[in-house]
Amino acid sequence: MKTSFTRTLMFFTVLFITSVLIFSCSKNSNNSSDQPRLQLTLSDNPPVGIKEVWVDIKQVEIIVGDSARPVILDGVHAGVYNLLELTGGKDTLLADALIPAGTISQIRLILGDNNYIVTPAGDKIMLKTPSAQQSGLKVQLHQDVTGGVLYRLALDFDVARSIVFAGNSSNVILKPVLRVLSFVPSGGNISGAVLPDSVVTSVIAIRGTDTIASAFTNPSSGGYLLKDVPAGDYTLSFIPTDTTYKTVQKNALVVLGQTTIVDSVQLQH
Repeated sequence: MKTSFTRTLMFFTVLFITSVLIFSCSKNSNNSSDQPRLQLTLSDNPPVGIKEVWVDIKQVEIIVGDSARPVILDGVHAGVYNLLELTGGKDTLLADALIPAGTISQIRLILGDNNYIVTPAGDKIMLKTPSAQQSGLKVQLHQDVTGGVLYRLALDFDVARSIVFAGNSSNVILKPVLRVLSFVPSGGNISGAVLPDSVVTSVIAIRGTDTIASAFTNPSSGGYLLKDVPAGDYTLSFIPTDTTYKTVQKNALVVLGQTTIVDSVQLQH
């Protein structure tokens, strides 16, 4: 007789705000700024009848386009996670990676062999995970991603249908049931250039009285990129480091998932 326990495991991406508010000149000139970015965090809700649930996450992969070769995400925080420590709004960063533009058709979570539950009586029961160590836990997505945008991904892990006791044997099998809760861009980008390019200029995006994002121009091109800015109307303030030039202001409208191109700014004495 099969018995299942009710649990929910959620994977979703969060914005690493300190990395997107301020960009150096070298980051603005890096080609990787034109790539989409994907971040994953791990959280959970309390279960019924289980004291601890440990999942051994080794690797996260995605399939982009028609390629059969998976893209292995960089910045994966591999480890064995007790999901019950990630309750009440707590989460932990699972992955942070630049990914190719295109259509993500599938995401895979590659597990190690150290997966288990602990009962209220303190018994440790290992979870058998057929094929999860090789081909991974697979979720179909079919989501388009474009360059320079940070995407938030949320997955639901239904443990009520995923942890199964195999008849009268001592085997407990993990047969994951995963579904996509959401996959959305978290903001838009602002891009442009300041001339003369030899004058390094601070670019500040202001909404109301709040500074939302800032960057410095690239001294070799005058270009700048403000990434993952929340949608809305902004005042851009261009403040040259050479104080013989005047500060310039422009308006910009940021649209979710898009890059707003601002007309080039010509500095004046």
